[in-house]
Amino acid sequence: MATSTIQWSPGWTTKAPEQGDLVLALSGSGIFKPDDGWLQTLESIPDNPGNAGFVSLGSVNGRPVFVTQVPESLVVGRDVVPLRDALMMISDVPAAMLSTGFQVWQWFQDHQYCGRCGGSTVFHPRERAKWCNNCNIPWYPRLAPCVIVVIRKQDRYLLAKSSRVKRHFYSLIAGFVEPGESLEAAVAREVKEETGLDITNIQYQASEPWPFPHQLMAGFFADYAGGELVLQEDELADAGWFLPGSRPPVPPDTTISGRLIRDMEIRIASGGRGL
Repeated sequence: MATSTIQWSPGWTTKAPEQGDLVLALSGSGIFKPDDGWLQTLESIPDNPGNAGFVSLGSVNGRPVFVTQVPESLVVGRDVVPLRDALMMISDVPAAMLSTGFQVWQWFQDHQYCGRCGGSTVFHPRERAKWCNNCNIPWYPRLAPCVIVVIRKQDRYLLAKSSRVKRHFYSLIAGFVEPGESLEAAVAREVKEETGLDITNIQYQASEPWPFPHQLMAGFFADYAGGELVLQEDELADAGWFLPGSRPPVPPDTTISGRLIRDMEIRIASGGRGL
């Protein structure tokens, strides 16, 4: 993700925010951004929603930070930056903090009631969880593991264009991990389902949280092992093998897909063999 000068320390407390504390204000699918930076003071938030409407995010330079939601009707004409644009287009964005803020706010909204008995939940006193006093069970923030892979075939690598995403990027094969699967098995299955290709030498490279709404992306390299491209049309609009330096637009290096593509291009250009 992007690198920021904000020194954010993740943390958790059940205490309510106080005057002077910092707030990440969300509005719809974006961040209600002040003129300078990404955080506002508690007293500057319009229509302060009260203590129940804040979730702890940790601290910035020792000052507590919380996340809340501001109604879209109150920020008409103000600077609201879509989260996806912030993560993909702005180089110095505090990506980890914004990603965490969106994910824990989604969790806070989704688990105000117990999924077993329907009773109201409260904050757990010691960890980031919602607690049901009737069932004595915690409800933690949800994480959905996903895999994403660069497939190499000699001096080329595979890029694909989604049939669902409107952006004009080509990117990588990716998908969710199924129950009972290893990450490597998920890579092989997703590639086979979406492209018809067989792969080998699947090797882990890096990971990244991706808050749309709560994915954890695990990135891999793999080698082509056989098969012809047969696209799953409800997933992919186009795909092909590309040489480094001769490819369509791809996601920026602020994303795991962009960094995996960059690293594979470097490996191929330097004369490195398959994995």
